[in-house]
Amino acid sequence: MTDRELDAAGVTDPALRQAYTRCRQLNARHGRTYFLATRLLPVARRPAVHALYGFARWADDIVDTLDGTTTPAQRAEQLTLLQHQLEAGLRTGESAEPVVSALADTALRYGIDHRHFTDFMTAMRADLDITGYATYTDLRTYTYGSAEVIGLQMLPVLGTVVPREEAAPHAAALGVAFQLTNFLRDVGEDLDRGRVYLPADLLAAHGVDRQLLRWSRSTGRPDRRITAALREFERLTRALYREAAPGLAMLDPVSRPCIRTAFVLYGGILDAVAADEYRSVQRRAVVPRRRRAVVALDGLVRVGTARLRHGTADERAVPAPGSDTDTTSPLRRIA
Repeated sequence: MTDRELDAAGVTDPALRQAYTRCRQLNARHGRTYFLATRLLPVARRPAVHALYGFARWADDIVDTLDGTTTPAQRAEQLTLLQHQLEAGLRTGESAEPVVSALADTALRYGIDHRHFTDFMTAMRADLDITGYATYTDLRTYTYGSAEVIGLQMLPVLGTVVPREEAAPHAAALGVAFQLTNFLRDVGEDLDRGRVYLPADLLAAHGVDRQLLRWSRSTGRPDRRITAALREFERLTRALYREAAPGLAMLDPVSRPCIRTAFVLYGGILDAVAADEYRSVQRRAVVPRRRRAVVALDGLVRVGTARLRHGTADERAVPAPGSDTDTTSPLRRIA
């Protein structure tokens, strides 16, 4: 976290500044695509986004570790500890755990509904025990807590030019679209963890089961049935991007370049999977660096245009902790 970002956000306490810095490090290490997009936000809003994503990565690391040194029982114990730290942090506004401290401060500043964090932790706990989903409907029940609520957490930080409840379904859809994109890209890696996120009925419709997936993973050989199943899952994911797209125009104009960049970059992962002939059981598809650079440059241009049109007073619109502030639209506060 840069001093400029923390100063702009009004974060002055040294321990809290260190907590936000820790979240930024987690976001930078684990979420390269979204970290790049986050840098297009006004500097005052970046710490909050890093806090939200840093906490999510912290919890995800507990349940997804493949280091072989942590048993399932130990992961469950760590997640329970984090749950208790979260509950106490949200209740008191502070925590000895840096990632929770930054999250609690962000939730207080922006008035984020605590239920979104509770639902997220429920989904994380599911990953300790559930290794597959019978239907797409079952998967969407899981992704409500693991992805939709992330989009809903973000809305108060991003700001909207419409009532927040109008933008919420689109934000939730985008959160799921991002996660399903990761599922499609990471089929092989998830299989190594003993999980298959692609619905069993979708796989079965193409003659695919876990045994075939494991065979393809271990031999490095593709199979046309797997290709067909992954192609169908891609279609489901692209439908969510279409559902989310109208929400971009509902965001505060100075936040749009960030989310639009993430929208395009994550969509590019789907393009990369398709270009790699749906070989994500064997390897992770990567968006070419040149493509990432072009999208980022476009985002920078859009940032400049938005700031010219709407000024820079937005940088002073970050609410103080616990303030009674309308977070629906920072633009309305400075009009």
